[in-house]
Amino acid sequence: MALHDTTGDPALDPTAEGGATVHNCVAGEWRDPSGERHPITDPGTGERVGTVGYSTAADVDDAVAAASEAFADWSQRPVEERIQPLFRYKALLEEHQEDLARTLATEHGKTLSEARGELRRGIENVEVACGMPSLLKEGSGIVEGAAPDIDEAGVRQPLGVFAAITPFNFPGMIPLWFLPHAVATGNAFILKPSERDPITPARLVALAHEAGIPEGVVNLVNGGPESVNAICDHEAIAGVSFVGSTGVARHVYERAAAAGKRVQAQGGAKNHVIVSDSAALDFAAEKTVSSACACAGERCLANDVVLTMDAVYDEFAEAVVAEAEAAEVGYGPDDPDVGALITSEHRDEVAGYVERAIEEGAELLRDGRDVTVPGHEDGIYMGPTVLGGVTPDMEIAREEIFGPVVALSRVESFDEAIETLNASEYGNAASLFTERGREAQQFRREAEAGNLAVNAGTAAPMAFYHFGGQKASFFGDLHAQADDAVRFYTDQTVYIERWPGE
Repeated sequence: MALHDTTGDPALDPTAEGGATVHNCVAGEWRDPSGERHPITDPGTGERVGTVGYSTAADVDDAVAAASEAFADWSQRPVEERIQPLFRYKALLEEHQEDLARTLATEHGKTLSEARGELRRGIENVEVACGMPSLLKEGSGIVEGAAPDIDEAGVRQPLGVFAAITPFNFPGMIPLWFLPHAVATGNAFILKPSERDPITPARLVALAHEAGIPEGVVNLVNGGPESVNAICDHEAIAGVSFVGSTGVARHVYERAAAAGKRVQAQGGAKNHVIVSDSAALDFAAEKTVSSACACAGERCLANDVVLTMDAVYDEFAEAVVAEAEAAEVGYGPDDPDVGALITSEHRDEVAGYVERAIEEGAELLRDGRDVTVPGHEDGIYMGPTVLGGVTPDMEIAREEIFGPVVALSRVESFDEAIETLNASEYGNAASLFTERGREAQQFRREAEAGNLAVNAGTAAPMAFYHFGGQKASFFGDLHAQADDAVRFYTDQTVYIERWPGE
C-alpha cells in the first residue's frame, strides 16, 4: 500500500526512488539531516516506502538554537494565547485522522483500527493541554496574610527547551503525550522520533505549524544514537522525555540527569493478569488475548503473563486458545485482528523466546510462529501464540517479549498471584478479572504497578491521568500526561509580598 500523496507536503517530499524523504524541521524550515540516509520499510509487505536521514550533533545544535530563540518570545505570551493554536491543532488532527491512520498502519504494521485508536488517544492529550489556564492554577493560589502583613503566592513558569525521544510502537500517540503540554506551558520543544517509522511524527509536526504554532517553538530532528546522546548532553536543553526499552531508558535517565536535566524515562514492562476462580472466563480470555496481541504485542501495556487460579486453569486455557485461533493475522491497512511486527530481527527474537520457553518446560498450546499472509509473503508476521505451564523462573515469565505471546501460569491462591506479580522487577501495569470486591480491593492496595485495571484487559489511563510506571518500568519523578506533565514542564516560584505602612 502506498502512503498518502506527498505532493505539497513540506515534511515529505517525493523522491525519484519512490516513497518519501523525511526531513528535519528547524525554525519552521524543512531540511535534510547531515548524516546517512536509511530506508523506511512497510513491515507488512517488506517494501520500501521512504527514506530518513540521521541527524548529527550539529543538527541537534541547530534545533536547540532555534528553540532557544523561539522560547524567549513564546514564554512571554499569555497562556490563553498559547493554547489557541492547540484548538486548531486538535481540529486538524481530527480532519486528517483517517489519512494519518493509514500512513501509520503502513509504516508501522499495526492494524488500521489500532492506528485510529492510537491517534484518538493522542488527540485527547491535545484536548487536555487546551485546558492549561486551569492546569497552571494548581498550587498557584495566593494566601493573604500568610504571615503578619505578608501575602504569598505560587507561580508556575516555563523552563526553556524540552526534548522528547519517542519509540517506534506508537509513533502517533506518544509524541502527543509531550508536544502539547510543553507548548501550552510556554516552553519550546524538540521531537526525536523513532527512525523506524518517522513519517507519522513528521506529519504531526507539519500540522502543528499549520495550526499556527510559531516557527522554532516545535522542531523535529530524526536520527539514531548520536541524536539521542546529543540531546542528553546538550547544556541548553532543560528536560528530556523518553519512552522505550528499559536498558535505553536507564541510559537516557543517567546521562541526561548527569547533565543537570529533568528526565522522565518510561522503560519496558512485564505485565500480569490475575484470573480469579470467580471471573467470567470467556470475557477474561477475550480481553487477555486482546491485551497481549494488540499491536502485535509491541506495547508496554501488553498483559502477557496470566496468573490463573488452579480451579479454573484448564477451562480458561481452552478459552484463551480459542480466542487466539480466531484472531485473523493480516496486512495492517486491511484491518485484520493482528498486524505485522516491526522488523524480521524482532520477529526472530520473539520466536526465540517461545522456543526457549518450550525447552524450559512450557507447553505449546497454540503456535503462531509459522504464519504467511497471502499476497504479502515478504511481510513480517507472527500469530497469537499461547504457552501453558509457565513458571515464574522461566525467561518468558520474567522478560519483556514485545510480541503476540500469552504465557499461562497456575497459582493456588490469590495471595500467591499477588506475590508473583510483585516479584517482577517491572511495575508498569496489571489487570485482575474477578467478581469479588474483596479481591479487587486487595489488588488495588497491594499490586505493585503504576497502572491497574479490574475486569479490563489493558490498564491504559485517560489523558487527564498520568501514565504511572513504577520500578524498572520508569526512571524519574514526574510521569507523562496530566498534572505530572504540568509540573515537569514548569518550575514554581514562591512570591512573597509585603507593603509596610508609613
